[in-house]
Amino acid sequence: MEDYPKSMMELEKRFSSANECRKYLFDLRWPDGYICPRCGNSNKWGMSNGLMLCKVCRHQQSVLAGTIFQNTHMPLPMWFRAMWHVCAHKNGISALALQRDLTLPSYNTAWLCLHKLRRAMVRPGRERLSGELEVDEAYVGGEREGKRGRGAFGKKIVFVAVECKKGAIGRIRLACIPDVSGATLEQTVAAYIESGSIVRTDGWSGYSGLAEASYSHERVNAVPEERAEVTLPKCHLVISLLKRWILGTMQGNVGGDHLQDYLNEFTFRFNRRTSLSRGKLFHRLAELSVVTAPNDRSKIVQH
Repeated sequence: MEDYPKSMMELEKRFSSANECRKYLFDLRWPDGYICPRCGNSNKWGMSNGLMLCKVCRHQQSVLAGTIFQNTHMPLPMWFRAMWHVCAHKNGISALALQRDLTLPSYNTAWLCLHKLRRAMVRPGRERLSGELEVDEAYVGGEREGKRGRGAFGKKIVFVAVECKKGAIGRIRLACIPDVSGATLEQTVAAYIESGSIVRTDGWSGYSGLAEASYSHERVNAVPEERAEVTLPKCHLVISLLKRWILGTMQGNVGGDHLQDYLNEFTFRFNRRTSLSRGKLFHRLAELSVVTAPNDRSKIVQH
């Protein structure tokens, strides 16, 4: 049975100390009991400093090691509050709002915390999409004069894949890609979509090799660009919601170097949009946080 707080009040009461937070993370990381990462033995001692000591190889292990919490200077109860706030806000929360709500010491602390959590929102080894899908690209960036769509200058390209479920939208996948060449698009489709799936695209030549790559490729008849909602309606809706979310929640302030992190958060929220429990989302994010490798802080530079 999933164990999670049902409200912010319950979270504050239950996870008021670092020890209580560590115990919760321990149960999420080793639901079937502790296993030593060095020798695979399950016998351990608990040490006064919070570490676990393997009785066989004497390896010392922290529940935080190898997770996004490794070497953190922010107290664990504050991390738990941050995770709750991220999940409690239906459309997400900006670093400025998180700093204000949690009275964090600086904007940089809130910003780094959010980006670590965003990187944890992708489950390692998650399954690929399957069945009938729409695939397209979006172009994300500020308003600029000149060409729109493919070939637009100064914008980031986002690959969009959407499952079609009896007229409704199923799961989605979003990924930053460097270009829209055939090699890039075929490689990205292979990474996110199961072979044998039905892939519907527009008439762009970059998708012409999908049929040879074990996909059932359906090319939609081209229509004027301003009627993209007719060509690939589900992709068009997801792209519109993504751009609205970036503009509304993030005030359009999404640095290109960290765009994939924002895409991870949007995907995490969209694929769980029918969940009625904020506690379940908190539980899921906590689960992902203990199976996600720590980020190299030197590579997470604010823009």
